[in-house]
Amino acid sequence: MLLTWLTRRLAAYLSKEVSQHSVRTSTWEALKNTLQPGDVLLVEGNTRISVAIKYLTQSTWSHAALYLGPHAGLGTSADGRPNTLIEADLEQGIRPLPLSFYRHAHTRICRPVGLSDSDIHTLTEYARRRIGQQYDLRNAFDLARYLLPTPPVPSRHRHKLLAFGSGDPTRAICSTFLAEAFQHLKYPILPIVELLPADDPDCITCLRERYRIKHHSLFTPRDFDASPYFRIVKPSIEVADFDYRTLDWEEDESEPNSL
Repeated sequence: MLLTWLTRRLAAYLSKEVSQHSVRTSTWEALKNTLQPGDVLLVEGNTRISVAIKYLTQSTWSHAALYLGPHAGLGTSADGRPNTLIEADLEQGIRPLPLSFYRHAHTRICRPVGLSDSDIHTLTEYARRRIGQQYDLRNAFDLARYLLPTPPVPSRHRHKLLAFGSGDPTRAICSTFLAEAFQHLKYPILPIVELLPADDPDCITCLRERYRIKHHSLFTPRDFDASPYFRIVKPSIEVADFDYRTLDWEEDESEPNSL
């Protein structure tokens, strides 16, 4: 019981905000109007554990959520807003929440390509069934490694610290349930690719690719950004026809008008 209490206290401590989010790269309206069901929303978090994850993964992104839209049957938040996202939270487990929760955050949209309506339905149902699932946080050692946000570890070994230990807190922290959801569809994120003989009698040197799924506990938010199978969508140029010539620039009198 003492170990469970200690671990819960550690989880609460690591979930506390320690800094403000970075400057947003798109407006709230643009983000809301650009997202589509199936998109992965990466977030630059501002909690104690976010600082550690960003350091260990050498990435801006410390969290990931799955956008399913206002018609996914996720209910509403306490203030009556429709829940459109599902995420894995360190303290609360897998939960739905409104997009407005991240309206002031620095985010990035990663979009899977070619999903059918049936695929979206399968993804939605899979994620909905996981709502309320809590991760086993009894291993205090797994969480204690995040108390030092920037451990003196060589960069090539930092990523390994995320998978060290029992694995359950890592799954909650890194939102790897998203990896499980996409692997349920057999949609690739960063699969292991093996080159094998093509068995083509007319081409003895030809090779074929065979994909092997990487275990979901090894994924981090940055993997959706790095994946060649997710399109990076930028709301500021998606919502309207972007034309840099129409931007209203403030004149700087200290600079020359011509070269």
